Amino acid sequence: MSLSKDVLVKISEYASCDAVGLADLIARGEVTPAEVADAAARAVEAVNPQINAVVETWPPEDTPAPGSAPLAGVPFLIKDLGVAMASRRSELGSRLAAGSVSPEDSHLMRRFRQAGLVTIGRTTTPEMAYSTTTEPEFYGATRNPWSLDRSAGGSSGGSGAAVAAGIVPLAHATDAAGSIRVPASSNGLFGLKPTRGRVSHGPGADEVFSGLAVQGSLSRTVRDSAVLLDLIEGPEPGDPYFAARPDRPYAEEAQLPPGRLRVAVLRRPWGGRHPTAPVSAALTKTMHLLDSLGHEVEETQRNLGVSWEDFVLGNARMWTANLAPWIDSIAAATGRPVDETTLEPVTLASYRYGHQVTADEFVRSLAMRNQVSRTLAQHFARYDLLLSPTLPEPPVALGVYGEGADRLDGLGWLNRLLDRSPYTAAANVSGVPSMSVPLAADAGLPIGMQFTAAFGREDLLFRLAGQLEQAAPWAHRNPPIRAGA
Repeated sequence: MSLSKDVLVKISEYASCDAVGLADLIARGEVTPAEVADAAARAVEAVNPQINAVVETWPPEDTPAPGSAPLAGVPFLIKDLGVAMASRRSELGSRLAAGSVSPEDSHLMRRFRQAGLVTIGRTTTPEMAYSTTTEPEFYGATRNPWSLDRSAGGSSGGSGAAVAAGIVPLAHATDAAGSIRVPASSNGLFGLKPTRGRVSHGPGADEVFSGLAVQGSLSRTVRDSAVLLDLIEGPEPGDPYFAARPDRPYAEEAQLPPGRLRVAVLRRPWGGRHPTAPVSAALTKTMHLLDSLGHEVEETQRNLGVSWEDFVLGNARMWTANLAPWIDSIAAATGRPVDETTLEPVTLASYRYGHQVTADEFVRSLAMRNQVSRTLAQHFARYDLLLSPTLPEPPVALGVYGEGADRLDGLGWLNRLLDRSPYTAAANVSGVPSMSVPLAADAGLPIGMQFTAAFGREDLLFRLAGQLEQAAPWAHRNPPIRAGA
């Protein structure tokens, strides 16, 4: 398509383009990067007051020549956590880190620039990314553009809401227990969590949360996520480990047929709440779709190798034992106390719980991580993919997560998070890639389906995602709150 330019690029036309499409229009000279950046700024003004997804914007710093990089000139947003942009604030959704400024680009930020992306601001996150809903006291709640009284998911909820509402076609996200896939499901987007070690956390960290967290993106199209992962994957000097480089670009994989895949289906989650009737019906519909595409689909119940109680306990110990020194380092840098004036009740309770985790308990949590990883690896010796709902229910009402949260300790809060999102965390613990695909909706609310593959097999996920995008397209589905609507 082409963009109209009477005086300004129409926001509705800008919002209808994905990142690859915008980059192509810019490369062909149909529109300039400055005109596209102006459209993005007007999109922020149009919808952000309603959804509260963007914390801060700034004038474009990078002005790549059209066609000089694969995504040259495409507006982009970074999450307010997990990536450092030189001379820009990184506040982690927290009063404790308010005003903190990154002294230099992280490796990932440098790769975003090399990709040609024009970063125009940062998106909301729950405090310390420590939730799967984005309702921090510091920023205020981020609202779902499909229904303003609903959660946009978390912890990359601001990025998810911003992409769904047409502010940018593509945004940075991170995932330590579902924080890419939960917002993808909640906002009707595509989101793929890469394999552990696929994208560098350096130079400020080697691994994050004992290897649970990864870097990635949220997008409206499969090709956008594939192209960006091609541009940011690969090791940097000093990385402790890395995933083997793919045989061919993911952008090519997304256009290739996946062949006949063996797909196991997990309807009943490991612990947590069972799927609601609309989600269960969406899963059944997805199974029929896969069957019609020639795949072998089998409903099964796969174990984790540990009990659900041990899984939750091990995660709580790993999460909080990592959280506590992180908070201490921020407090030391800012000169602020670690108390009720700087942290929300659940974060403070988790911080205190983390300081009580013993070395023996932490090592036992790593043993749990190993057991889950080995068990899932055996599963993928028999099946190519594991299908489940991404979430057991459509996006929940704002405030649900916080009900009685001030009475929870660190273990209690983790139990609540994993109860709300019981399907996603196993992929983080085992390090395998997993994606949420927007294949269904109920009563105007999106429902995502999760596909998980063996370690290093993003190629398989992108192949299937490309096939599903053609067989059951979602590009025509837009939320009521959308730039240019």
